[in-house]
Amino acid sequence: MVIFTGLNALIMRRSMRNLMPINLNLNVRGLNQSSTLAINERSRQLISQGRKIYRFGLGQSPFPVPEPVVETLRTHAHEKDYLPVRGLLQLREAIAGFNQRVQRVLTRPEDVLIGPGSKELIFILQMVYYGDLIIPTPSWVSYFPQARIIGRHVQWVSTSAQDGYRLSADKLEMICRTDPNRPRVVILNYPSNPTGCTYPLDKLKELAAVARKYQVVLVSDEIYGMIHHQGQHVSIARFYPEGTIISSGLSKWCGAGGWRLGCFSFPKELHWLRDAMVIVASETYTSTSAPIQYAAVTAFEGGAFIDDYLDSSRRILRYLAKIIRQKLEDHQISVPVPSGGFYLYPDFGHYREQLAAKGILTSTELCEIILEETGVAMLPGIDFGHQPEELLARLAYVDFDGRHALSVLEQSYSDRKLTEDFIRNDCPMIWEGTDKLVQWLTEL
Repeated sequence: MVIFTGLNALIMRRSMRNLMPINLNLNVRGLNQSSTLAINERSRQLISQGRKIYRFGLGQSPFPVPEPVVETLRTHAHEKDYLPVRGLLQLREAIAGFNQRVQRVLTRPEDVLIGPGSKELIFILQMVYYGDLIIPTPSWVSYFPQARIIGRHVQWVSTSAQDGYRLSADKLEMICRTDPNRPRVVILNYPSNPTGCTYPLDKLKELAAVARKYQVVLVSDEIYGMIHHQGQHVSIARFYPEGTIISSGLSKWCGAGGWRLGCFSFPKELHWLRDAMVIVASETYTSTSAPIQYAAVTAFEGGAFIDDYLDSSRRILRYLAKIIRQKLEDHQISVPVPSGGFYLYPDFGHYREQLAAKGILTSTELCEIILEETGVAMLPGIDFGHQPEELLARLAYVDFDGRHALSVLEQSYSDRKLTEDFIRNDCPMIWEGTDKLVQWLTEL
């Protein structure tokens, strides 16, 4: 029996009722809403129905936007004029300074393009660039659907948990050597969504050497770079500056996901790509919200308030990752060690036989039944490029009051280590949700 979902279901229903046909672009037919947004909306719906839901699905920063950044937004709330398509000059100057200060990557204001979220900029890049898209498995949920909408050829590259699900230079070499002159763009997201893993220095240098050899365009998606748990993120642009576009924004490290502001930093060698993207931007979103661009200047210029905010955020995320991962590992749930962000990528393969006895054979079925029976909302590994039968899921440990957690950290843990009491008392949904998950598995 064929089950139709999303747009296909709508098309079938209208067809059976003899209504006007829906003639959609074939690249869009069959697509569903972004899984991260869908799980968030579903969680809200279940909560409104009285269910207790542990929201481990959507990867939204739990921390508040720093107050000086909010104050700048208030000050510039009256700004209503269209800004330049490339973005506010003052903001592009701040981002250029940020790149040089934080990553020692030489960037000029003319190298920077501002957009309404890095997601939109990645989409436009795929639209204007003529070539294949290479992404490692697993990868963020929107890279592949974006490529499909545009009609871009995608080459997934398998990775292993033992290597932290990283793209290796050897595998990139094998892909490129078969057709060395073929245009290709590689999206490298690290610390990774969904795994939280990152790349050590030697791996970045090896990847950079292969990319340079075959003139691959690298998009270094560093949206989680500033919440590397040790504050030690390194951009691959240091080692392949002429071919790397740095993608960043405000959503993850500044807690401003809903503000929708992203930025691309191009080397001068790729200004032809920048210029093409500017043309498309001018015919689509026109420019990014003016008040938010002014506020972003304060964020990217930084200062002691941003340093303190990031130090505290990293400390909390680092501790949560350590404790949750240990609890999962103690129950035979394998989890790669994360280095940044706020994700874990557990493998439930140890329970395959018990799950199969309950009729659970895929990661989608696994996440569905866990949500139904425990209230724990996660995303299945299939959404990130894995095969359906691989019993993987992404757990976003963000279901806590970040403002409260930062306050408790400052008041009670400024001069001592965090303890499990911090999670139990100040991040209770994280503690309870993890307990619910492991209890459910051990009772299979």
